[in-house]
Formats: sequence, C-alpha cells, structure tokens
Amino acid sequence: MIEAETLYQTRWLGLYRIGHWDFTRRPHSDSCVGILAITEKDEIVLIEQFRIPVQRQVIEIPAGLVGDEEEFRGEALAETAARELLEETGYRAGKIEPLLDSPTSAGMTAEITHLFLARDLVRETTGGGTGSEKIEIHLVPRRELRGWLKAKETQGYLIDFKILAALWAAGI
Repeated sequence: MIEAETLYQTRWLGLYRIGHWDFTRRPHSDSCVGILAITEKDEIVLIEQFRIPVQRQVIEIPAGLVGDEEEFRGEALAETAARELLEETGYRAGKIEPLLDSPTSAGMTAEITHLFLARDLVRETTGGGTGSEKIEIHLVPRRELRGWLKAKETQGYLIDFKILAALWAAGI
C-alpha cells in the first residue's frame, strides 16, 4: 500500500493524495454498513432524512459508519449493522446475514460498504436515530416498493442506490 499525503483533514473527513489522485477518507472509519430489513409482514424498512451535501430528502436503507465512535472501535460488522438498525428504526433483528461488500465510490473514497439482510425483526423503540439525526421510518410493502420509490422520486426525493443493490444481492 502506498502511503497517502494528507492535503486537509477535519474531525470527520479528510482529503488525501496518492500520486496524481485526490480522494476522501474518514479519519476513523473506512467502512459503513447498510441493512435491508424485512418485517414478518413482508415490508421493507426504509428511512428518510435530509442530507446536507445533496440538500435534499433521501430515501435509504438504515446504515451507519463502522468504528467512527471510540466506544464502537473494533466492533464486528454484523454488530454494527444490528446496532445501527436498532438506533435508526427501533427494530432488533433476530437474524442478520451478510449480502455484499463493495466500494462506495471507488474513484472518490476509500470507504467500503457492507450490506446485510435483517429478518425476524422485533420493534423495541420508536427509532429515529441519535440526538443529531432526524430520521423518519417508512414500512413499505415489498410488492408496492417500486411504485412507492417512483412516487417519492417524482416528489423530489433522492433514492439511495443501496436499496436496489441490497434487494438484488438478497435475490428479492
């Protein structure tokens, strides 16, 4: 591995260079998890939140960074997925299995996204994320998902591609 030159770094994000290529990296995490959660009623659990970089509401699967907080450094990927699912949606998964590992945007960041499938869900809290997050939860019947997402897109929402990647990887 070639060592990167640090061009600029804050607490949450850095800009680096190797040779002629500039890219971003998070100082405390090169991984994130995304969770395709399916209820016993065959509903897909999606979240909605305003994303500052794109200045829009985005529909996503529950997701989060791996090891970005000191207390969770060294946590296994599946544990991070379970914790993020509970924090964001209020659902605890009875079963979590890996689906896919992929670069998030290989030309821009070193981050790897790890997608998981969560089943046997039990609602324990209202969810909504941590104090700084304003997450709205949507339970969308799987058979209505395509039309629901299209309607949201027509209303000006952005649809995160991880939804489609997770569905494909799960064979749904």
